[in-house]
Amino acid sequence: MDLNLNWGLIAPVIVLQLLLVITALISLVRAESVRGSKWIWALIIIFGTIAGSIVYFLIGRKEA
Repeated sequence: MDLNLNWGLIAPVIVLQLLLVITALISLVRAESVRGSKWIWALIIIFGTIAGSIVYFLIGRKEA
């Protein structure tokens, strides 16, 4: 099995994923209220990685 990975393509995706997760978690902590429990959203964001963060931004945040 050849594990010769092209890090030039993978590294930006990893950085984007980390930035999205961190941004979503900061937004979650600062939000006064969200749809559902903050603990559930934190788990979705962390374990759902990119998809979990996007779902939080689209569904989880309440409009001000």
